[in-house]
Amino acid sequence: MSMTKEMAQQHLKDPAVFCCRRQKGLVISEADLEDPDIFDDMEEAGLLKLSDDGLTVEQVLGSTLTKDVEALTPITKDVLDHVHEVSTEDKKAPAASAEPSVPAETAKTVPQASIDNGVLHIHIDQAEKLSGFTLDIPLPKGPGLPPVSAAGPASAASAAAPTGKKKVIRTLVKKHMKITDVVIGDETKIENGTITIDGSIVEKAVKEDPLCKSLALDVIKPDQRHVYTNTIMDVCPIATKVEGELGEGVTKVADGVVFMLTGVDEDGVQVHEFGSSEGYLDEKMYFGHPGCADKNDIIIRCHAVIARKSGMTRPGPFAAHKCEDYIIQAVRDQLKKYDGEVVREELCEDCRREGNPRVVLVKEIMGQGAMHDNVICPTEPCGVKGGQKNVDCGNVPIMLTPNQVRDGSIHALTCIGPATKEMTRHYIREPLVEGLAADPELDLIGVVFVGSPQVNDEKMWVSERLGTLLETLDIDGCIITTEGFGNNHIDFIQHIGQAGKRGIPVVGVSFCAYQGQLVVGNKYATAMVEENMDAGGFENNIAGCSCVTPEVAARAIQMLKNKMAGVEVKPAPKKWNNAVINANNDLLGLSETVLVDSGTLH
Repeated sequence: MSMTKEMAQQHLKDPAVFCCRRQKGLVISEADLEDPDIFDDMEEAGLLKLSDDGLTVEQVLGSTLTKDVEALTPITKDVLDHVHEVSTEDKKAPAASAEPSVPAETAKTVPQASIDNGVLHIHIDQAEKLSGFTLDIPLPKGPGLPPVSAAGPASAASAAAPTGKKKVIRTLVKKHMKITDVVIGDETKIENGTITIDGSIVEKAVKEDPLCKSLALDVIKPDQRHVYTNTIMDVCPIATKVEGELGEGVTKVADGVVFMLTGVDEDGVQVHEFGSSEGYLDEKMYFGHPGCADKNDIIIRCHAVIARKSGMTRPGPFAAHKCEDYIIQAVRDQLKKYDGEVVREELCEDCRREGNPRVVLVKEIMGQGAMHDNVICPTEPCGVKGGQKNVDCGNVPIMLTPNQVRDGSIHALTCIGPATKEMTRHYIREPLVEGLAADPELDLIGVVFVGSPQVNDEKMWVSERLGTLLETLDIDGCIITTEGFGNNHIDFIQHIGQAGKRGIPVVGVSFCAYQGQLVVGNKYATAMVEENMDAGGFENNIAGCSCVTPEVAARAIQMLKNKMAGVEVKPAPKKWNNAVINANNDLLGLSETVLVDSGTLH
């Protein structure tokens, strides 16, 4: 594909290669040159071999060809009448200094900056033909100035940036109740840190939906995880309201225990969509990630058998979740009145910080029908009853407060690829919500949940509604995430375009890596953050592996700050390489990303 004049200006330092056969006497223009963005793919396919003595785009433009040259041939000086000389200082940096490739991410640095008594201090250690200088600029008074932000949270800019006046709208207290044991017995109760569940409750729970044919309960202790499990449909915390509604008041959360839902149909077919996580549990869950059980958690496994051939329909998987929720509710009822040890109290605040950049988090969730659905705003935290499914709501954008999300306003029904699935537990402790809400430099307006329809026309319609919402909120920036990959990447890129064309700085967060490389894009998708945690860049069927983590959230938040501050974001190279993620983590003082081989946890 030949280049336009605009493209050529972006690639002046890149190798010059003819896109088609060219004949002697041609005056070389941009239209004669191949787009350097596809060189990696061409080299991998054996279609192109770059030459060490090849010239750059700026060296050949306007030169006359002295010989016939075939397509995909690097241009060298022996085929030109003259070469435009380029000074040594202007030549392209060695390849070793360039960042390794990744389809969604690139590291940034800015000059050292700080704010003191209304004066912006900028210090540059080294500049062209200068040994360094400091510039002090008086700042205008008044709210609304975005904070100057350097590459990491410990930078002078981040430390000294003014914070907006904090106004608390509502508070939520989550009391984490210590649970030390779980047993299956003759009644459901909580005493002295032990949850006892009536074993016969499954007979009542299965009657909640005729598509659920049977249920079975067992308990998996932390040292007993090398056991076979059917596909993991969900991990759900035990949480209940004791005061107020979702997003306010007091919620009790059972600490040290979670429910895990697994399922097959009557023919033994796993209830899954793109990949299944059946296998040995210790190899099929990424323990410690936001949506998963933690290292020392007790797991209450609820195994459902649903009607034959109902696994790929909306009602089938929902029946399993609905019947499991009946059992969890019985435990919730006991948790409400349990006065045991409180491990910690978590104070969550919905607040505004006037004068800080106004931002929103947009979370694209599955809404393509079949098993792609979620329950929004149930009566109980992480529950099912009382909530509405986003598919039934037309997948239109729905705004929640940060506290509502942190209080379990989303129950995940989706059965997409296990590694990229954000399970119910993920939402109640979503790292991006936690990070944005706690950041004193930002004013988090809210969290928008938008479904991903199946039909392309519906995707565009829903995305346009999101764009209108973002515009009317008058925000200064947004982060857009999506779980999974493939079909929903169409919506994902469209959402980024809706924000971008309105002049809203936007950062995208998704699993891409090798298997999920974006098949669509637009000019606004310039700041992208990768979630992948698989060594090969694949959906590896390990539940909860490649989702938003605290490290992913930190990178996304810092990138958004840089975008809003006008910091240049370098285009990411085409090929995924985890070294880029590690480099960005280093800039932010985070630990390196731990990659796992498919099927093996380290």
